[in-house]
Amino acid sequence: MGSVTVREKAFGKLNLSLDVVGKMDNGYHSMLMVMQSVSLHDDVYITIEDGAGEITAHTNRAYIPNTNKNLGFKAAEVFLNELGIKNKSISVSIKKRVPVCAGMGGGSSDAAAVIRGLNRELKTRLSFDDMRRLASMVDSDASFCIEGGTMLASGRGTELKKLSPLPDCVFLIAKPRFSVSTPTLFGKLDGIKVKARPDTAGLIAAIENGDVFGVSRRCFNVFEAALSQREKAIVCGIKDTLVNCGAMGASMTGTGSAVYGVFSSLPEAELAEKELKKTVPECYIASPEPSISE
Repeated sequence: MGSVTVREKAFGKLNLSLDVVGKMDNGYHSMLMVMQSVSLHDDVYITIEDGAGEITAHTNRAYIPNTNKNLGFKAAEVFLNELGIKNKSISVSIKKRVPVCAGMGGGSSDAAAVIRGLNRELKTRLSFDDMRRLASMVDSDASFCIEGGTMLASGRGTELKKLSPLPDCVFLIAKPRFSVSTPTLFGKLDGIKVKARPDTAGLIAAIENGDVFGVSRRCFNVFEAALSQREKAIVCGIKDTLVNCGAMGASMTGTGSAVYGVFSSLPEAELAEKELKKTVPECYIASPEPSISE
């Protein structure tokens, strides 16, 4: 085989809704969320060559580890181990665009991209379900990122049901200067009484009906209630700016700290971006990304 390098796009994700509905017997929180891939993506380059199973990884972000704490590295490790491949070495190079520690699943998507790329190039003929099983061994969100699109996720986030594609819209995503510890936020949520939850059934119905306004006004994330007062003020300020600039709805994604607004057109989103960048310099415009299988 010699050496070959393949490129995969690793699309970011947004949570159109996120609810924590309980705890499972294994100690994990039970989630219910509608997830959406977006066009903002990392580029993942996977070099495969004859070798003895060595794995290396690096990114264009110095603070991201190059060990198996890098989810791209870990995905290659899981792939080779689970399929019993001992005569190939893998090098993963990631050009990051999706903001880090933002709740957009950037690392998870990188892992999924590695699994897809290795499956295609090594001709292992894994189905999407097979790849999702491997991805779930790396990270919960990686299961969704294998195929992406618009999905309902439950359990740990690895039980997935495909939904109709999201109606045409444009996302404006803002990443404030703070990050949130996911375990800390889960702990805080466990300690408070959640007063409001997303209308998941109504959101799914709006998606199936192609009602983008109905989707937008149902975007909701229970983790916003568990933020500190300072973090909550920043998130609410961004949401207010987005809505005042024409967003049909706005919410935080994942455990944060990125916040997005849903707009009906690109010109509206671009005008809002100019306003929002006065206070949040790190902003991105993206569109819904369909499922890889579509």
